[in-house]
Amino acid sequence: MRSTSRNRTTRAAAAVAGALALSLSACGGGGDDNGGDQGGPGGKSAATVTLPALKGRSLEVAAVWTGAEQANFKKVLAEFEKRTGAKVTFVPAQDPIINFLGSKVAGGRPPDVAMLPQPGAIKQAVDKKWAKPLGAEAVKELRENYAQGWQDIGQVDDKQYGVYYKAANKSLIWYNAKVFENAGASEPTSWDELLTAARTVYDSGVTPFSVGGADGWTLTDWFENVYLSQAGPEKYDQLARHEIKWTDASVKDALTTLAQVWGKKDYVAGGATGALQTDFPTSVTQVFTGGDQPKAGMVYEGDFAQVNIAQAKADVGTDAKVFPFPSVGGTAPVVSGGDAAVVLKDSEAAQALATFLASPDAATIQAGLGGYLSPNRNVPASAYPNDVQRKMAKALVGAGDDFRFDMSDQAPQAFGGTPGKGEWKALQDFLKNPADIAGTQRKLESDAAAAYGN
Repeated sequence: MRSTSRNRTTRAAAAVAGALALSLSACGGGGDDNGGDQGGPGGKSAATVTLPALKGRSLEVAAVWTGAEQANFKKVLAEFEKRTGAKVTFVPAQDPIINFLGSKVAGGRPPDVAMLPQPGAIKQAVDKKWAKPLGAEAVKELRENYAQGWQDIGQVDDKQYGVYYKAANKSLIWYNAKVFENAGASEPTSWDELLTAARTVYDSGVTPFSVGGADGWTLTDWFENVYLSQAGPEKYDQLARHEIKWTDASVKDALTTLAQVWGKKDYVAGGATGALQTDFPTSVTQVFTGGDQPKAGMVYEGDFAQVNIAQAKADVGTDAKVFPFPSVGGTAPVVSGGDAAVVLKDSEAAQALATFLASPDAATIQAGLGGYLSPNRNVPASAYPNDVQRKMAKALVGAGDDFRFDMSDQAPQAFGGTPGKGEWKALQDFLKNPADIAGTQRKLESDAAAAYGN
């Protein structure tokens, strides 16, 4: 898989983390920070891209998205239908999506476009000869609207296959504002301060952390933030490519740090057993239900947690506040993830949809619906519904090429993206028994070696 991260520097990442620390802590749900466009959240704006007439054409789009995320994306597809006359059907997929697509291909009915959540999955789709290179119009939109780094992670062998339509800022910790106020806790900027805040919340009678351990990807995200900050970007890139082993001392250090939270059963809602039965949506909603006595005071995850916060009838910026993932080493981490549109049927309609998704037109619609960030630098800040999300979007786009993509999403799917296997399973076992650091490292390395083939 092609990687561009080895040449990145930490300077801009540090600036982004600093900007988040300054801007996220006191943001409310309103405000006037609308960037250059005054159209308002989700407002109509002039079309920036010309699409072909596709009346009578039908196409399918597959993604693993559910709930509000799926519903909001369908509104984007509805706009594409309105502008082209095409009929678009959303096909719900299951993780791992590569296996789902494999069954569709084997049955002779692959979707026209698939939203792939890992660069490794894009490479697999290319290697299996499922994915088709993007057409000239889609590539043109990418060059106009995306930083080079976001273009590069959608490439395989210097050919463009992916449009990163959806991105995530995965270096955030959300907290119940009333819990922090009652406890007298302060927003931390370092790991030691996070542990102090956790102790303060615990002493007030509330469990500090909610962990969605039933979904293994939440645990890989925890690890990646700690590892990036503690070991640094060079080691992060090496581990992402399996150029160093998971038995490396840097992995031991990161797991030891994680055990300072995961190893305290009273610090995790439901203990390890409860956490392993808690899915991601529940891990968020249980922090923002129950008044000032929720099941936990904090939950780590990306900007997309806002969708689940809304489901808990909590308001971002008042009931729910957020701070950047604290620095464990010298610099706070800036980890991102994303979902890329990949064409599986090289038709005019499929290429037109990829072009639309690469334009500001599509992203501006979903930005206004909340729970979404776009790496598209030409989406106006005013498209986002609140100050918190506007500033997260600005930080993401402002990072340019200087971000680190989710490590597990760069790995072969067998290691980094399969429920009950590889890194997901190893870290679930570690959550259950955080004292077994050496055993966890050996299991991670064994699974990684098999998946990477080295």
